[in-house]
Amino acid sequence: MERTERRPGWSGAIPQPIRRDGAGATDTGPRDVLRDLENPDMLVPPDTDSGTLPNMKFSFSDTHMQLNHGGWSREVTVRELPIATTLAGVNMRLTPGGVREMHWHQQAEWSFMISGRARITAVDQDGRNFIGDIGPGDLWYFPPGIPHSIQGLEEGCEFLLVFDDGSFSDINTLSLSDWFAHTPKDVLSANFGVPESAFASIPRRQRYIYQDRVPGPIATQAVEDPQGKIPMNLTYRLLAQEPIVTPGGTVRIADSRNFPVARAIAAALVEIKPGGMRELHWHPNNDEWQYYLSGTARMTVFSGQGTARTFNCRAGDVGYVPFAFGHYIQNTGDTSVWFLEMFKSDRFADVSLNQWMALTPAPLVANNLHVGPPLMNALRKEKWPVVKYPPPAPSR
Repeated sequence: MERTERRPGWSGAIPQPIRRDGAGATDTGPRDVLRDLENPDMLVPPDTDSGTLPNMKFSFSDTHMQLNHGGWSREVTVRELPIATTLAGVNMRLTPGGVREMHWHQQAEWSFMISGRARITAVDQDGRNFIGDIGPGDLWYFPPGIPHSIQGLEEGCEFLLVFDDGSFSDINTLSLSDWFAHTPKDVLSANFGVPESAFASIPRRQRYIYQDRVPGPIATQAVEDPQGKIPMNLTYRLLAQEPIVTPGGTVRIADSRNFPVARAIAAALVEIKPGGMRELHWHPNNDEWQYYLSGTARMTVFSGQGTARTFNCRAGDVGYVPFAFGHYIQNTGDTSVWFLEMFKSDRFADVSLNQWMALTPAPLVANNLHVGPPLMNALRKEKWPVVKYPPPAPSR
């Protein structure tokens, strides 16, 4: 717990990097006090932290905003968070009628709708099409190379896009307008069988996001396809899923088992109630890329060889945990923490420290840790992804 002081002209307590045991000293500045207040466990790390783990948190608020008529976007890639090599994320907002233009990627695209509603379209390599409307808590997934579009409906929308390449940038994707602008008009004429004059007004550069009218109901927009519809559903209603419920919160998992088209990215939507904690665990399949939707939390990441580091996270932050590193996420506020865990994998998988210990011969565990019945009798053979226990009774 950091020590604080009050200074003239400052309305609140100013935290100081001094631990309760006296380690540390005052910081006389210059300093960003507001940032220190947001990161108490980084200013005054727990005494169990040790070593030099790299940064594993970055806020979308610290990124460049790409502003367009029709919406905006911002992204967190290896440029912003160098350790995040497996996945990159884009936060995007579209106005009512705003369009993320017709385009495609070399990477898989996984998305979570944060608010509002949007319409998506796609056509696959066999000429089969798809059109669907997306609401809060819904997912969509476009395999690599599949052309698609996104358009805001009556209330507009905001969503998170995740791509299976940490160096991905949404600006550097393959767009319809960009290709037309860089193709000779005689070639366009030959391709489509129309005069060159048909292309007199095409855009001179990538449109990316642009403003259009709100489209009508799907029934008025659907295109009859002689090849049929894309057979795999490109959307999934994650919030409609019956959650895993534990004393500390809830978990909903979406991977190729219940969302078959999503072969490159698996995810979990986690709720941690006040006083709860995403239990001590690790993931045996790949790195974890996180996005915090609400609340405040702290996460300690353990990497072995006596090394651990604690980070404070809040809504709008991206967190990252390298493959198989042990970690937990603890709610530090008085409202639920909601966040997404995402992996470059077709399956969600985690290993529970509690369950591992419970399913290992008790004498081995007890002797390994020098612990007795109070801990050994409390171990659980069933996994609780989110835990919450009553506070311990005060000592006499």
